[in-house]
Amino acid sequence: MRTSILAACAAAVLALPSAWAQDTPVGLWKNIDDQTGQPKALIRISDNNGVLEGRIEKLFRPTNEDQNPKCVKCEGQLKDQPIIGMTILNNLRKDGNEYNGGTILDPGNGKTYKSKLKLVDGGKKLDVRGYIGMPMLGRTQTWVRQE
Repeated sequence: MRTSILAACAAAVLALPSAWAQDTPVGLWKNIDDQTGQPKALIRISDNNGVLEGRIEKLFRPTNEDQNPKCVKCEGQLKDQPIIGMTILNNLRKDGNEYNGGTILDPGNGKTYKSKLKLVDGGKKLDVRGYIGMPMLGRTQTWVRQE
């Protein structure tokens, strides 16, 4: 009996890191296009002293398109930089059950929008909202956590 209790405790302890990971957006996410429903990219969200940022790790593009495109519509120092490796989420901070105060870059049109994030479905999905002015003036994509 003592062995089974120890085994159960060990299993619970090993499961804790994955449970904790579900409470934060930190990790790898598959971006789903809100207009086509198709996967667009893999984005890695990291935490730097309570501030979240997200970087593109991979793009899902048709084989007849450039597999390493540059951000031709971006401005400033991002102009003509590779999209893979580009930081598109910046300065998001926890605010209750959301992450607010940051921005998101759309490499497709080169524009930067205010952004907020909210974990849904037990942390398996992330609602990512980009907007101008007020959150009601924007659009939301649902990203899916990758293991």
